[in-house]
Amino acid sequence: MNLNSSLPPMPLPSGITERQVHSDASELSYHILEAGGTPARDRPLLLLLHGFPEIAYSWRKVMPQLADAGCYVVAFDQRGFGRTAGWDTAGFGKVDLRTFSTTNMVRDVIVLVYALGYKHVKSVVGHDFGAVTASLCALTRPDFFESVILMSHPFKGSPSLPFNIANDSSQDNDERKADIHMDLANLPEPRKHYKWYYSTLSANEEMTTPREGLHDFLRGYFHLKSADWKGNEPQPLTAWTATELAKMPYYYIMPLHSGMREAVAKDMAQENHQEVEKKSSRWLPEADLKVYAQEYERTGFQGGLNWYRVQTDPSKTRELDMFAGKKIEIPCLFISGSKDWGIYQEPGVVERMSEVCSDFRGVEIIEDAGHWVQQEQPQRVVEEILGLLRSL
Repeated sequence: MNLNSSLPPMPLPSGITERQVHSDASELSYHILEAGGTPARDRPLLLLLHGFPEIAYSWRKVMPQLADAGCYVVAFDQRGFGRTAGWDTAGFGKVDLRTFSTTNMVRDVIVLVYALGYKHVKSVVGHDFGAVTASLCALTRPDFFESVILMSHPFKGSPSLPFNIANDSSQDNDERKADIHMDLANLPEPRKHYKWYYSTLSANEEMTTPREGLHDFLRGYFHLKSADWKGNEPQPLTAWTATELAKMPYYYIMPLHSGMREAVAKDMAQENHQEVEKKSSRWLPEADLKVYAQEYERTGFQGGLNWYRVQTDPSKTRELDMFAGKKIEIPCLFISGSKDWGIYQEPGVVERMSEVCSDFRGVEIIEDAGHWVQQEQPQRVVEEILGLLRSL
């Protein structure tokens, strides 16, 4: 049964095929892209996890080369995205967010791997929000995943819990943390954090409507977060304070009274749209952008936004407390574009990765790339992935 039989096939590079995968262990019908598979299943499995607002299609440029190097390469539309079906599509107030929990995301990965006839993953590679899933795969199942590569979103470590408060009351620090959202709103130019905006009722409707404007919105969003936009000059932030966070562009720290479409439009108003399209054609030509626009026009953004709703609500991530103090034990490499602000979203996190990963293989900064590093500089990303694999 193909739940998406009415949809046209994706325009994939030679060597990549697509199909739906079902398992009785999951309610999902996984839409996967694959390259390099063999009937004997004798090639090492590489699993590629996309971010937001993306789909498995974002890995199209690296998959053939990784397959040519001898790997079985699989990318799939994660829960809430693209052509993967079976997830909870109920509205904002009715959806069961437990199905979008962080541990359930890891479960989705393991169920798929088993369905493909594998019990071991050579490397799990995650970009953007996919790096969150990848890092948790590495943290929770080092026996199953041999290595991990994170792109654009560093691992900040496992949860910390109140320690020794039963014996030393001075350890129970009841100081209230500053309200970062109030502080951002009280800036001379009032701002707000995009992750908490993405967690609101209005975000999906504002980003999706009107549908005929979706293509232009995505063109602007992809452009502004790429190396093509001259406004990207990332720098480490000194603290989690409003004045420091406000150094980031509008696509991360938004104008207080704007939705994401409006925030993107404010910066795109200063751009020459013909020049933008010309520059973007190098890595995201119109035909490729059309794939994203058509998919999100069909599905909307709420499935992906549900991830943010879980991540911004501490009560919905408490299952991770069972891993408090645990490090990522398997080899871990971090990759980012030189023009990617994502590396500095949380001050000090990337600098501390060597402390929260037992076998940290370093930070590789790729020049002439922004946030969409595997699309902007696919050859360099392939080189880094294969470099790690050769070292195992």
